[in-house]
Amino acid sequence: MIVDKTNEIKAISKYIRMSPFKVRRVLDQIRGRQYREALIILEFMPYKACEPVLKVLRSAVANAEHNAGLDPASLVVSQAFADGGPVLKRYRPRAQGRAYQIRKPTCHITVAVAPEIDE
Repeated sequence: MIVDKTNEIKAISKYIRMSPFKVRRVLDQIRGRQYREALIILEFMPYKACEPVLKVLRSAVANAEHNAGLDPASLVVSQAFADGGPVLKRYRPRAQGRAYQIRKPTCHITVAVAPEIDE
């Protein structure tokens, strides 16, 4: 399987209210796979992170289909990564007047698809 990196089409979803660590374990499962195979994996994985990743994957394929005229059946997930976004800082009251910080992480999910070249 050879992937054409020059025709890579991306989709990015920003400020997802989820830890990038949790999203990366889902992205590691679909990186390098066919589009249809990645869809099936994401549909049946038990993680909450699958939902935003599925949306980004479908968006990337829609971009490839409508903007570049590529066939979805020939697409492969060439890149998939999650970068950390800004952290929401909240405080929780604790005993004796103290306050403990709660960090609510966000992430930016990027998925790129490219056509597979048959040789």
